[in-house]
Amino acid sequence: MRQETMRRFISLKYAAVTTAVAGVISGGAYVLPAAAQAPPSPIAAEPLTPRSVVVDDISLKFKIKLDGGATHVVDVKDPSSTVVVRYTVQPGAQFPWHSHAGPVVVNMVSGALTYVGAEDCVQRTYAAGHAFVDPGQGHVHTAFNPTNAPTVFVATFFGAPAEGPLLIPTAPGGC
Repeated sequence: MRQETMRRFISLKYAAVTTAVAGVISGGAYVLPAAAQAPPSPIAAEPLTPRSVVVDDISLKFKIKLDGGATHVVDVKDPSSTVVVRYTVQPGAQFPWHSHAGPVVVNMVSGALTYVGAEDCVQRTYAAGHAFVDPGQGHVHTAFNPTNAPTVFVATFFGAPAEGPLLIPTAPGGC
């Protein structure tokens, strides 16, 4: 009788181990594909509109005064070509130093973005609910996500080229 009890115990133990191993293997089938997914791009750009042309005769002028300094006037010769793009910037990701053909209105959706202009090297951080204007037209700058979560913003480009990149790579500023 003792031997039969021992056999049942071993048989039950074997069944429990087999069930546990099967569970890990089948559970792994659901976990492994998720773990194998590629990480998100450091900076993702999603066009929200096609590149478009304003059919009316328009002009555009911005007056930008940062931190109580001098007023910088941005007079756009031909603002009629536009495009709207949503950017998602992962934590710590940084745009390379660049400029734009024309001004860009940036609306912060979530997170924060630190913008650094090459002319003064001051770091200005904008958070969700803020908006700012990048003057473009040769204004060299960079921007980065200083947070531990993705940052999302929507950028409206004026004077955008009909095709090609919206960011014009430049040499880094002296910052």
